[in-house]
Amino acid sequence: MKDGMIAEVIGFPGHNGDIIEGYSARPTTTEPMGSVVVLHHAPGLDFWCREVVRRFAEGGYAALAPNLYHRRGPGHWADVAAAARAEGLGKAMPNDQVMGDISGAVDHLKSQPTSNGKTGVIGFCSGGRQAFLAACDVPTLDAAVDCWGGSIMPQPADPDKPNAPSRGVIHRAPDMSAPLLGIFGNDDTNPDPAQVDAIEAELTRLGKEFEFHRYDGAGHGFFASDHPHYQQAQAVDGWIRVFEFYDKHLH
Repeated sequence: MKDGMIAEVIGFPGHNGDIIEGYSARPTTTEPMGSVVVLHHAPGLDFWCREVVRRFAEGGYAALAPNLYHRRGPGHWADVAAAARAEGLGKAMPNDQVMGDISGAVDHLKSQPTSNGKTGVIGFCSGGRQAFLAACDVPTLDAAVDCWGGSIMPQPADPDKPNAPSRGVIHRAPDMSAPLLGIFGNDDTNPDPAQVDAIEAELTRLGKEFEFHRYDGAGHGFFASDHPHYQQAQAVDGWIRVFEFYDKHLH
């Protein structure tokens, strides 16, 4: 980032033309730049996810995080997220709706005068699953990063979470058109190492362009500096991998 940064809440057209609230940050330079759609984790578009958006702006990218719970508002992000999670993520964020919101965010970023025409997506937790699916379902994307996305592989039904996604999205892998980076903790339970192995095996079988990085001593959410599962050494290396991947595919 050569000059400064503009960070603000904006509205942009998402699924079915709905105007979606999003948190945006971009360098103030007028030079062409790549861009990144940031998909928040299950807790919602919280302070840490907004920090991620600003981190990309500091790294020279325009970034936009759509509030995927926006339709459960208005209200404070935490209250809106709580309402959506109480309803169940499968109902609050159906796949077609999220893909429409991501597509709208990509269109918005690519329409900006400083866009170089390349946009990636990154997602955490539920957002990681959505980033994986977007790599298969949003052809305007140029790169995708899945950070510990759960339920990519089919999951056993959980009677305590009847509206949680359980079918998985691995069956969509043949449609993957964007290169994929995966970041995983070996102490995670969804996805656990065996599930990551299965995802890797399927992408290899299909001849897809991808790279996975796995970290010992790291569980779910290990990038989140305000989370008790934060692991500094693993997170620092993981962020290096993310920026190397985007520098390769979005410049």
